[in-house]
Amino acid sequence: MDIANEVIESMLVKFNSEKKWTLQAIAQLSEEDIRWVPNSESNSITNLVAHIRGCVHSRIETIFFDIPDTRDRENEFEHGLKYSKEQVYNMTKETFDIMIQYLKYLQSNPELLLSQPFINRPPLTYSQVNNETTVLNLMIAMVREIHYHTGQIIYAAKIRKGQLVWNYD
Repeated sequence: MDIANEVIESMLVKFNSEKKWTLQAIAQLSEEDIRWVPNSESNSITNLVAHIRGCVHSRIETIFFDIPDTRDRENEFEHGLKYSKEQVYNMTKETFDIMIQYLKYLQSNPELLLSQPFINRPPLTYSQVNNETTVLNLMIAMVREIHYHTGQIIYAAKIRKGQLVWNYD
């Protein structure tokens, strides 16, 4: 197997796993739990999900679906952000589905890993990558970004619920 396909397959495994565990954690929470913040400097699960969704919109949907970037990053971190549990769950599922769909597209087009999809687009904002980044670098950044925030979500869920029940199937 060549390295491009191995990298893409590894990312697919990672995103499918993150999707599974994050959705299971959110499913066990109440409306109050998803809005809870441990202190004034922290974010709620709702904020974290909105932020992950915003990242995927501005970095993936703009490339894959050619959708203009309409992200409102400041709103993602607004305290008291109100989405229902169902909305948070569905937003999480949709976000991971977009990532997985894009990775499956890359499996069929591994040569795109070294392309620079933002080179002729407006400058990226609020991003750890610049317009000269490759798809490979962008996807590595997305693995890090999403994993970081899903870890926060699962940790907050454990604080609220104590022990979570996991389905390992």
